[in-house]
Amino acid sequence: MVRIAVDGMGGDYAPSAIVQGAEWICREDRDVRVILVGNEKAIKPLLKETRGIEIIHTPVEVDMGESPSIALRKKRDSSMGIAFELVKNKEAHGIVTAGNSGAAMAFAIFTLGRIKSVDRPAIATLHPNIKGSISVLIDAGGNVDCKPTHLVQFAIMGDAFARCVLGIPSPKVGVLSNGEEESKGNELTRETHGLLKGLNLNYIGYVEGTDMYNGNADVVVSDGFVGNVALKISEGVADSIIALLKEGIEKKFTRKIGYIFLKDLFSEISRKLDFSEIGGAPLLGVDGVTVICHGKSNGKAIKNAIGMAKSFVEKRLNESIKETISGYDALQKKKEKKRWIIF
Repeated sequence: MVRIAVDGMGGDYAPSAIVQGAEWICREDRDVRVILVGNEKAIKPLLKETRGIEIIHTPVEVDMGESPSIALRKKRDSSMGIAFELVKNKEAHGIVTAGNSGAAMAFAIFTLGRIKSVDRPAIATLHPNIKGSISVLIDAGGNVDCKPTHLVQFAIMGDAFARCVLGIPSPKVGVLSNGEEESKGNELTRETHGLLKGLNLNYIGYVEGTDMYNGNADVVVSDGFVGNVALKISEGVADSIIALLKEGIEKKFTRKIGYIFLKDLFSEISRKLDFSEIGGAPLLGVDGVTVICHGKSNGKAIKNAIGMAKSFVEKRLNESIKETISGYDALQKKKEKKRWIIF
């Protein structure tokens, strides 16, 4: 039985969407137990069935616009804070929250701690590509200002994730830049590029934003500022395409007729572009399975995020990242020792 702690008060549609998602996953998967943390008076009336669901009461919650440092300092007894404590104390195997992402990062780092040799935990988002597989963008907003060594760590964690979770034997890793040529990029990407060439990764060099969706890269590495901009543009384009199609179909009767025959195709495309189908984004580099969801997550997104967290636990994602990072550390120390002997 996998136990997942869920921040019952996190997100724009909490607690109703959170409760709905918890009920759905427990109805579909009898091997998961959900621990809903939050205001029992708000949560309990929404529960239609309680099988597989436990409530831990706290009246305190972290506001969506609250400062992460203030939340960490003054709201350790909040629904988010207690949910992270459950993971730290091994009472839960992982956590899901659709609450304040900055606060979630802060609680994850200070409650669970970083994996050894990871300086900056990073958010990894999953993007369906035209080859029918998934591409990973890391970092998608966790770290705005980064050093080249941080991006190298993101690449290693992204590689471990793609191997462990997506089952890709040799993931193609690229650095997001403004062109594929080595002359492109900025100081950060150029130095990162040089470091990654010396690692035992399937490193393909610079990639562009389109490579996230055409399947040319399995892992796209970026600092959190650029990565988050790329993510938000992608979300905006997807929403615009769906809105334009709906508007265009409504304008002409012949298009409405055509839509009847293409309805299944449109539904399939809409599902692929819908973030709720994936659920959430793993926070890689902290010592505990953590899934951060979009603030606007509905019941389906929460259900899928809980399922995602469960699969990460079962596939031993954190153990895989630890082993991969320690392996690269050992290799680096061996190289440095050899260099000193030659000198």
